[in-house]
Amino acid sequence: MDLAPRSALPLLFSSYLFFLVVVFRVECSVHIYDRETFREIGNAYLLSGGSEGILADSVSAHDKIGSETSDGRSFIRFENVTFWRSKEASALHSSMGHSTGLIQAIIFEAADRDNIGGSAYGGQRSICCTPDLAKLEGCKQGEILRRPSAEDPNWPLIISTQFSGNFSSTKMDPKDVYITKTGMYSLFFISCDPKLKGLVMSGKTLWKNPTGYLPGRMAPLMTFYIFMSLAYVLLSVVWFSQYMRFWRDILQIQHCITLVIALGLFEMTLWYFEYSNFNTTGKRPVGITTWVVTIGAVRKTVSRLLILCVSMGYGVVRPTLGGLTSKVLLLGVTYFLASELLDIAENVGTINDISGKARLFLVLPVSFLDAFLILWIFTSLSKTLEKLQARKSSVKLDIYRKFTNALAVAVIASVAWICYEVYFKATDPFSERWQSAWIVTAFWDLLAFGVLCVICYLWAPSQNSQRYAYSDEVGEELDDEEAQSLTRGISEGDLSLVKQERKDKSLGSTNVFNLEEDLEEDKRE
Repeated sequence: MDLAPRSALPLLFSSYLFFLVVVFRVECSVHIYDRETFREIGNAYLLSGGSEGILADSVSAHDKIGSETSDGRSFIRFENVTFWRSKEASALHSSMGHSTGLIQAIIFEAADRDNIGGSAYGGQRSICCTPDLAKLEGCKQGEILRRPSAEDPNWPLIISTQFSGNFSSTKMDPKDVYITKTGMYSLFFISCDPKLKGLVMSGKTLWKNPTGYLPGRMAPLMTFYIFMSLAYVLLSVVWFSQYMRFWRDILQIQHCITLVIALGLFEMTLWYFEYSNFNTTGKRPVGITTWVVTIGAVRKTVSRLLILCVSMGYGVVRPTLGGLTSKVLLLGVTYFLASELLDIAENVGTINDISGKARLFLVLPVSFLDAFLILWIFTSLSKTLEKLQARKSSVKLDIYRKFTNALAVAVIASVAWICYEVYFKATDPFSERWQSAWIVTAFWDLLAFGVLCVICYLWAPSQNSQRYAYSDEVGEELDDEEAQSLTRGISEGDLSLVKQERKDKSLGSTNVFNLEEDLEEDKRE
């Protein structure tokens, strides 16, 4: 195999990681705007300030309980928001008076989205008030068209800022907007002045929930990771007690299971502390989040390779993977890179509760690799079951049948959940059901933990581990029941016939990946 593509993978990954870190440079719950340029949308110049699910204040806006982090208040705070206009715009506005160039910040809840903008006589919808809309709606030309909410006439909320004279910059007054109704809130900075083309903005807005700085969709996950950490601790205690008790009889596959349990515990704990730090300090450093995401990608990769190796019979039916080792490793590296990039796009610098388009692009390689892994796993399981059935290894056959059934249930549950996830997102384009969106993420961690528990149960360390494991010596491999079944009708001294029969059956089976490699593996066996 050509080694050039492999050597290029780390360089490609490093370059793309740098790109993502630069693009997603937000490092805390504050939405940072660094010389952002307004885009022309219809008859307005617009810049998105972010979208988050926010719970209503649990106390009065003037009361305070404890520290600011958990004082029970919810707000959107504007800090150091500065606008710059071009020199041409400054010159055009210089002769128009003291206050020129209006910029408006509008905050609205998802349910009130239709209260912004309108269309005259069924024409194109406009954000800004036009002469026709001024006649029909009574709005003021050159400003945002806003209709009061049915529940609160003060919402959607508009905050106005203007340039002074011929100054090229202006600063928005610091302001706290308290949230008294639970909902998915969006912030947009809009200018209806055609002379402000090329408008640029810098500054930050801080979005806070009653219990901290975590966005509403992420907040329940912090509690979820506490329970997942405890679940992994319990599994670790049970597994490691058996592991240490029978450490002389531990199989290679059981070492792999131990690694997956340790990675799972480490990952869940890191996620909790990452979310806890984010919630308390309002900061989400890129380096720490990238580190947590990397541990998660390693855990998911090793977990999938563990299932694949178990399906191939590694450590139980065959001592090595033989010629398939390089393919398994290559698949693992590819899956790690795809999963790492997807998780970085989802988590590093992510503040908004509405995911971007990058995730839709990066989820495709991971989905394809998962589908390929499922196909390979069940193909390998089929071969392993055929071998065990031919050898009449009843104990191992029973274990692998239970494992196959558990995987089948997991795959069916995954497909059903994917359908539900697609339905959930298709029917909620504005993320109005954000309070239950955390379940979509939590399900996959629960499913992975469930499959791991099944593997731990079926391949738990015991004093008989080595007895049922694969061995080059036929006499060591077979227990009493299996030996009697395999040698019935054959003299004790003619064990070579048994070995030849096993060899013939193995050579007769087909390998969907590479027939020549399978022949080589059976020769080694």
